[in-house]
This record gives sequence, C-alpha cells and structure tokens, in this order.
Amino acid sequence: MKIVFLSTFYPFRGGIAQFNSLIYREFQKKNEVEAITFKRQYPDFLFPGKTQLVTKEDIADPIPSKRWLDSINPFSYFNTGLKIKKLKPDLLITKYWMTFFAPSLGFVLGMQSNKTKRIAILDNVIPHEKRFFDNFCNRYFLNRNDGFIVMSEKVKQDLLYIKPDAKFLFINHPIYNQFGEKIARKDALEKLGISDKNEMKILLYFGIIRDYKGLDLLLKSLSMLDDGYFLLIAGEVYGSFDKYTKIIHENNLSHRIALFNHYIDDESVKYYFSAADVCMLTYKSATQSGITNISYHFELPIIATNVGGLAETIYHEKTGLIVDEVSEKEITKSINHYFTSCNQQDFSSEIRKFNTENSWENFARKMMEFASSI
Repeated sequence: MKIVFLSTFYPFRGGIAQFNSLIYREFQKKNEVEAITFKRQYPDFLFPGKTQLVTKEDIADPIPSKRWLDSINPFSYFNTGLKIKKLKPDLLITKYWMTFFAPSLGFVLGMQSNKTKRIAILDNVIPHEKRFFDNFCNRYFLNRNDGFIVMSEKVKQDLLYIKPDAKFLFINHPIYNQFGEKIARKDALEKLGISDKNEMKILLYFGIIRDYKGLDLLLKSLSMLDDGYFLLIAGEVYGSFDKYTKIIHENNLSHRIALFNHYIDDESVKYYFSAADVCMLTYKSATQSGITNISYHFELPIIATNVGGLAETIYHEKTGLIVDEVSEKEITKSINHYFTSCNQQDFSSEIRKFNTENSWENFARKMMEFASSI
C-alpha cells in the first residue's frame, strides 16, 4: 500500500514525533511510506518550551520527511495538499492532538481524491485547555476523514459526541521501547547525582510540566508524607514554575526534591525511571498519557488519578493504583498504601504481560487491517 503520513517528524522533537517515527518504521516494513512534516509547527510566540527542534544532545530517529506544511500559512495548505494529491496515496494518515492544527490538516485532507482513504490517529479531540474555536475546528477536521484510531475510551466518547457516525478502531497505545533497558537503581541515582539516604522511597513526576498535570497536588502530597519519601521531577515547564516554587518553600521540601527542569533526551530517560519506585500521574484532567507507556517499558508501576482515560490501561492493584478522588489527601493515602501493602515485583510481572500485547508491530497491523476495511 502507498501511504503518506502527514504529521510531526524529525527534525521536530517530543512525544508526538517519537510516536510517529516508531509507527512509521513499522509501516515501512510492508508498505511504501512518505513522511510529510511541518516547515513551521508552532509560531515561536505560541510555543511555551525552549525549542521545538532536535538538538545535538538528542538521540532521534532521522525520519526522511519532507517539510512542506506551515501551520499558519494558508498558501502552504494548498501547496501541500496539491503535492500530496499528485503522489496518489492509497492512504493518508494524520495525527491529531490539538485544534490549532485543524485548519491546516483539514484543508489538506479536503483536497485529496476520493480514491485516497484518510485516517486520523486521535490523541485528543476535546482539549484540556478549551478555546472558543474548538468546536468549529474539531468538526472541520473530523468531517474530512474516513476513519479514526482512538487509544482511550475518553477520546472515543469525544469523537462520537461530535461525529456519531464515525468509523473508528480502538487500539491501546503501544509501549515506547526506544529508551534502552532499565539499569540498577544505584547506578541511576549516581548518574543523576542523588544520594540514596536510608533507602528513600522515590516518587517520579516525568514529562512536560503543565497545570492540568497536577504537580502542585503531588507536591502537597509530599508535604504530608514523612522524610523517607523523595520526589524526582523531570521535565520542561510550559509556563511559569513560580507556583510550584512557592509550595516547595512554604512546606520546606527542597531537601526532598531533585528538580531537572528541562527537556529530557531519549538517552537520559532510563536514569529517571530506573531510579524511581513508582511513577506518579496526578493529573487534574486527561485523555491518555504517553508517560504510562514509558513507565511500562521500564516495568515501573504507576499511581494515577482517575481522570479521562488514565485508568483504562492502569489496572488497580495489578499494574498500579488508581486514585478515585483528585485531591492531595487521597493521593497521599494511595502512596502510603503502595509502599506498605503492595509488592512492586508482582506489579512489574503484570506489566510485562501487558507489554507483550501492545507492541508497535501489532498496532501497525491492526491499523492497516482497519484501513483495508473502510
């Protein structure tokens, strides 16, 4: 099958680009695949991080993509749509995670021949941070697709709320496997420059720091725990870190926190997950989280709040714990329960079983079968 995959690819970095590169490599094994990406993904003034592009410190798969689409230049929408149409793909795949991209991607999709099937992999439909144009943009984009891949029940429900007749396939998010193997905790802590005093109980917050991801709740929970608990924070902040700094100082938590407030390159990811006893997803809202799949790769159990689709792939008392109430008090109770009543090795064994079923190969196979059926 001739496939065009229009989304974020190298030289852009981040979770979306990582997902796309891994699934691209699977498609490539049995199909002719062309990767198309952005000239400009976000205007600089809209991007809250330090850089959108791979740096020399990053280890990234250099997917041979063509940089055609500018997210805010309508002339590029037309040119990209025309170029893709001339390629005559059997299948055009996009990945959709933010309504900001609906105009550019939707326009390109609308230009294609009826002979080209159009499938979107949906990370989100209704955004975490809502804007007045979301409803219009969602309808515009969704109506230009023939089918959809969803990876959580929440996204499925949001899709059907807007487009009740949508053809879709539910597939679990594959397990990220590009970060290397887990290493000894002692070696990981040494690499991070952390002294393991009295065998600390180490909690991990990993990934982009945004308000809806609930780092403030986790910090307040830490203040309710004794000094044997330690928090490892690893990720780039989008916005200001001031409110978190205030909580840290007000509760005298500085000596119980290691802060790595920057983008974590692929090569370094293993150190954080190898050092921790449990991964914390104390989200206030969510659809799904790629962090779950990184944590599972390292067979690290998860404690997560019961929001969005998080609980769909975290099995309570098997691969982690689900906190039903989004509050620091309930999060604290779950942390205590994990360390006093749960066996991490049993959890890790259950995670291994889950991992074998959710490979990139299986994801690609199921997606191609779906594409052939619509």
